[in-house]
Amino acid sequence: MRDKRIYITQSDFDRLAEIIKNMKYKQDIDRRSLDELEHSFSSRDELGLIQEVRKIKRSRNDAEWARIEELEAELNRAVIVDSDKIPPDIVTMNSKVYLRDMDTGEDEFYQLVYPEDADVEQSKISILAPIGTAILGYKVGDIIEWNVPAGLRKLKIKKIVYQPEAAKEYHL
Repeated sequence: MRDKRIYITQSDFDRLAEIIKNMKYKQDIDRRSLDELEHSFSSRDELGLIQEVRKIKRSRNDAEWARIEELEAELNRAVIVDSDKIPPDIVTMNSKVYLRDMDTGEDEFYQLVYPEDADVEQSKISILAPIGTAILGYKVGDIIEWNVPAGLRKLKIKKIVYQPEAAKEYHL
C-alpha cells in the first residue's frame, strides 16, 4: 500500500498540509505549556501531578503524532491532479465509499471528511482516522492493507457512490 502513488486535488493537498502544520504547532504549544507549568510548581506533590499529566499527554500525543506522520507520508507520495481531471473512481475528500472487509466479507460505508466534520453516527470518518488516511487517493478495486492493534486489516474499495469532483462540486 505505501509504495503506490495516490491522486489528490491541489485544494485538498493544501488544506491537509495546513492541518498537519496546525497539529504540529499545537503539539509544540502543549509541550511548552507543560514545561512552563512544571517549572512553576514547587512541591513534590505538584511535580508528581504534572509528571502524571505529562505521561497521559505523551501517550495521547504519540497516537496523534503517528496519525500526522501517516497523513504526511500519504501527501509526500501524492500526485496532484486538477479537480476536473480526477478520475471518478478515486477516493477524494468528501467522497462516499463502500469498503469490503476482505476477512469478513462485510461491506462498510464511509464518507471521508476533514477532522471538524467527523461524525461516527453519520459514518463520516476523519482523514486523521487510520482508515481515513488509508483510503485517500485510492481507486475502486484497490485493496488497502495496514497494521492495526488486532493485526493486519485488508479493505477493498468496492464502490464510490459520491465524489465531489465527479459531481463538479469543487468547493466543499
